[in-house]
Amino acid sequence: MSSQVVIAPLLVALFTAIATLPLRRFPRAQQAVSLVGALAYIGAVALLADRVVAESILVYQLSAWPAPFGITLVADALSLFMLGLTSVVSLAAVAFSTRFMSEYAQQVSYHTLYHLMVVGITGSFLTGDIFNLFVWFEVMLLSSYVLVAFYSGAEHTRAALTYTVLNLLGSALMLLAIGGLYATVGTLNMADMARRLANPAQYGVDPVPVLGLTVLLFCVFALKAGIVPFQFWVPAAYRAAPAPVTAMLAGVVKKVGIYAIIRLYFTVFAAATLPAGLGLPGFVGDDFLSFFGPVMFVMAAGSILLGGVGAVSRNGLDGVLAYSSIGQIGFVVLPLAVAATVPGVRALAVAAALVYALNHGLTKSMLFLASGTIKEAVGSIRFERIGGLAARTPLLSIAFFLGALSLIGIPPLSGFFGKLLVFRTTAHAGAMGGRGGALAVGLSLVGAILTIAYFSRAWNRGFWGSESEGVRTATYSPTLVAVVVALAALLVVVGIGFDPVLRAAEAAAEVTLDRQAYVDAVLGASR
Repeated sequence: MSSQVVIAPLLVALFTAIATLPLRRFPRAQQAVSLVGALAYIGAVALLADRVVAESILVYQLSAWPAPFGITLVADALSLFMLGLTSVVSLAAVAFSTRFMSEYAQQVSYHTLYHLMVVGITGSFLTGDIFNLFVWFEVMLLSSYVLVAFYSGAEHTRAALTYTVLNLLGSALMLLAIGGLYATVGTLNMADMARRLANPAQYGVDPVPVLGLTVLLFCVFALKAGIVPFQFWVPAAYRAAPAPVTAMLAGVVKKVGIYAIIRLYFTVFAAATLPAGLGLPGFVGDDFLSFFGPVMFVMAAGSILLGGVGAVSRNGLDGVLAYSSIGQIGFVVLPLAVAATVPGVRALAVAAALVYALNHGLTKSMLFLASGTIKEAVGSIRFERIGGLAARTPLLSIAFFLGALSLIGIPPLSGFFGKLLVFRTTAHAGAMGGRGGALAVGLSLVGAILTIAYFSRAWNRGFWGSESEGVRTATYSPTLVAVVVALAALLVVVGIGFDPVLRAAEAAAEVTLDRQAYVDAVLGASR
């Protein structure tokens, strides 16, 4: 009975999507069902959390077909950590949507598409086999294609087309890589794949093609997460999508790519031994992670620098926030790169990446919703047209300021601990003789300085500048401001009560790295 609770979040999101479909002509009822569904989703995740805390890893086999032959869903501390972030951001975005989206827009299946996107995200965090990871990715992306193009203008259509084409190419590559892995390893179940990769001779697995296919797969996940050099779709897609959709894209959808990297490369592919002579020059180690560590480091450095410099040069809030997302995702990948190359700090580094991902998800969602609130009231978010916001709308301005401080890493906000853990990870790696430890510390400092620079510029030009005519005559929606302020307050609450978050991240890191426990939980009955 307890294992059946694994599918509760999936069923709630799917039922909500279906329930909103016939209510298109009754907007109030549709919005109420959408909001109740988002609240029920939080309840389902909380129920699942209660069971995971008690039993560590929950496994649900659909139709009672045992792994590795049936479809497996797995809930552990890692998937739960990501589901928790999804539930909070999703509720805020739905509440924001009921006031922000026009009545007509909400009638044309907005809520149905939105909750289908949540279905895809939830399935991605819970699936126990790699082919169904592809399926849930597609469910999530098919909905997001339409939501990015929701306003239907020329700019939005162009951005949506780019987003769609790139992700379709990514999906084709992902399917190709998954097919190759099945042909090479002989299974699609993640636990079974980890078991076979740990004993390649016993199962007749050749690690050379596996390494090539995992490289291909890594490029797909990097594209989904918007990591340099696969970031080019991010600014246009974020500008085109409605604010609550952008909040979900930046806050949660990007994290699905990060989750896939952590789950597959630290739990599954880490079991494989690197073929002799295929390691990167200057780095030691004989597992797959020692190959991907330097690659992740270069991509993290590129993201932090390109995102930071790009954000400094923007002339509007949307551009600053979009390029900031590219830079901040680099801070999530940096500790993962350290974790891959320095085994001694692996648990700390994965926990640091998760804490930073959580902070970025909450903060960036709030900032995009704040930007949407300003755009709805003023009609623009370009700096020359939004001067004087601090005096005209102090609550909204304080919320934006708190979000900026959180991303910069000022205590006691949640972002302080994310930054602190990243610095701690890189410093410990350097102290343990890890190659590139000092460079990682320097990179973190440069990224932090760039974050201060672009948020200082945005604040000075957009909030403290001379009051513009648009700001003077603007009327701000109390509902939208309330949602933004609630998320900003959450950043303070998470920062002050950080211990439970840290324990959850540490538990997620521990279960991620305990490959044998994962294999035993999924395949225990069938071994």
